[in-house]
Amino acid sequence: MGINTPSDVEANLQIGPTTDGMVRLFILGEAFEIPMDFDPEEAEEIAEEIKAAAAQARNVKGAK
Repeated sequence: MGINTPSDVEANLQIGPTTDGMVRLFILGEAFEIPMDFDPEEAEEIAEEIKAAAAQARNVKGAK
């Protein structure tokens, strides 16, 4: 499965700080739980990547 492969998998995403000073992305699906912890600097880098991807997706959608 790649970034452009459609999927019917449903999941919930929770994002928040942990008591250890990390940022947790917690992905919960019907048959899985994925906790992913990042230090604040990594979390900011991920946020920038998400914003850049959203801008690119907006451009692709606008070009159609």
